[in-house]
Amino acid sequence: MNMRDLIPWGRSQQTTPSRYRDEGDPFMTLHREMNRLFDDVFRGFDMAPFGGVSRMASWPHVEVVDNDKDVRISAELPGLEDKDVEVLIGDGVLTIRGEKKSAIEDKERAFSERTYGRFERRIPLAWEVEEDKIEASFKNGVLTVTLPKSAESRSEVKRIAVNRASEETKH
Repeated sequence: MNMRDLIPWGRSQQTTPSRYRDEGDPFMTLHREMNRLFDDVFRGFDMAPFGGVSRMASWPHVEVVDNDKDVRISAELPGLEDKDVEVLIGDGVLTIRGEKKSAIEDKERAFSERTYGRFERRIPLAWEVEEDKIEASFKNGVLTVTLPKSAESRSEVKRIAVNRASEETKH
């Protein structure tokens, strides 16, 4: 048995599943099942055990585009449909949540780097938006939420002049 197989944080770099190398070893089977159990327990938290970042912590990946009229937030949700996703707004936070379900059962799976389960992503909004005019669309696995800015939010932006520091202030 390789010592690296016992270190939990080394599992993510492994390219060949250990069950192909150690088939029939009851201790390796127990080891894998315990790792799977701990991974399942910590999957919903923002931080994985031992300070590592969980794969689900920042999923789905988002892109925010801010222009004069509106804010557009796009989220990549491959493998999902619009019925699997819920979009909410309240207290200045846009929430995208849902669930990604597996198409096959665990006993059939030999190896997987895909992530399944419930997810929730909260995006704080720094702009006042017209909540009754928000639109959301879902196409090719990408959710796009368009949030029109309110008139007050558009006029609050002020430009601040940046002055060059003189030689006297550098000392």
